[in-house]
Amino acid sequence: MRTARLAAAVSLLLLAHLPAPAQAATSPLSDAFTKAATAFDVPADLLVAIAYTESRLDAHEGQPSASGGYGMMHLVSPGPLEKAAQLTGESADRVKTDTTANILGGSAVLASLAGQINRKDLAAWYPAVAAYSGAASDTVARLYTDAVYEVLNKGLTTPEVSITPSPVQPQRGELENARSFAQVISADYPAAHWIAASASNYTAGNRTSVDRVVIHVTQGSYAGAISWFQNPRSRVSAHYVVRSKDGDITQMVRHKDIGWHAGNSSYNRRSIGIEHEGFVNNASWFTDAMYRASAALTRAICDKYRIPKDRKHIIAHKEVPGADHTDPGPHWNWNRYMQLVNGTSTPDPGNPKPKPPGAWSAVIDTPTGSANWGSSDFSGQKYGKTYRFAKPAKTADAAWFTAKLPSDGKYKIDVWYPANKGYNTVAPHLVKGNTIEINQTVAGGSWQHLGTFAFTAGTQKVVGVSRWTTTPGYVVADAIRVTRVS
Repeated sequence: MRTARLAAAVSLLLLAHLPAPAQAATSPLSDAFTKAATAFDVPADLLVAIAYTESRLDAHEGQPSASGGYGMMHLVSPGPLEKAAQLTGESADRVKTDTTANILGGSAVLASLAGQINRKDLAAWYPAVAAYSGAASDTVARLYTDAVYEVLNKGLTTPEVSITPSPVQPQRGELENARSFAQVISADYPAAHWIAASASNYTAGNRTSVDRVVIHVTQGSYAGAISWFQNPRSRVSAHYVVRSKDGDITQMVRHKDIGWHAGNSSYNRRSIGIEHEGFVNNASWFTDAMYRASAALTRAICDKYRIPKDRKHIIAHKEVPGADHTDPGPHWNWNRYMQLVNGTSTPDPGNPKPKPPGAWSAVIDTPTGSANWGSSDFSGQKYGKTYRFAKPAKTADAAWFTAKLPSDGKYKIDVWYPANKGYNTVAPHLVKGNTIEINQTVAGGSWQHLGTFAFTAGTQKVVGVSRWTTTPGYVVADAIRVTRVS
């Protein structure tokens, strides 16, 4: 007994000399989010997720976005910015230029849109975030708000602020049945979605030829740019918008029509404009996926209209005569982009410049599986009429999506599934010997990126959804999208 007491005393003595547990790191930015959240009873993680979606936590030195939004919280003027000033007692100029005031203003505006909800429940904030977006349509409001909730679901780590991953199943309310723009394929470029810009923002035409591609940067988010081109008061549009994180592409003006993007009527009439999500002063927006997807699009346009693939014909917005813009800015890697546009194949003496493959994309909505896989039309988030589901088991017994690929190359793979709290949090997806686990309780009803993989031409199994998981909850197989990128 005495020995036991002595050992305990020694243990306590040692513990007393151990360093104290590390405290959670703080920073002026994290403090600003915490104070703003407390002041207006808004979840701090939600404020961070909105700021990251809008601006990558960059205040842009007080300069507005293309749609007139200021600061990390992208408070648009006229409208939300002035409301933020009124609610917080700050001046409008301070809300524009001071990050702490801007975050406080964003919190105030979001709180004013919340109504009678359980403010501790992240899922219940979905309609308020959708309203905060200022989107011109339900389709884009859902696109924006799903992007915010994806940040919450996946978590975020930066030197100044972080979010712990949170499996939130958002309460979309009326937006649950909002049409997903991702289900409408572009007629001009099948690897893109289609959603029309406002007819007030472009000139209807019947062009059969163009001789320029103009490269832009949105000075705002993907959803924000799409919404801005849908807004009749913007008086601007581009033919395409490319997303940063995965190279997703939306077409908004047909090739035959004249987009208002170049700031020069002559160049508008002769060109196709491509907007890229991001800001010119922040290189982090220009991802490998964005470069590759955009280059494949530009290559396809040049091939279709026989435009030379050089810097005289693929130009920056700032190179348009009379332009007062600086995009795509100093961080855009022109050398890399042009190499991707022209392809990197080894020259053949008989064909010194082999023609890269044209655009190709396909959606496969009919997975095949054993009798253990049921079929359902229960969820409103499904792609098409039905989806497949199965219980977990200690066997792969996968439901496979099979596609006929037109050529050897790299293909971007996206997956679509309905989400439900009763589905699996680590549903295994099998691609080219890789297993990618997907949390199917969140982020349903939209395309989720699995990765880019090399395939050979021909009919083959592309993605399998496996049952082999010990985690409870149905695994679901609904649809995949396969897009050639090189």
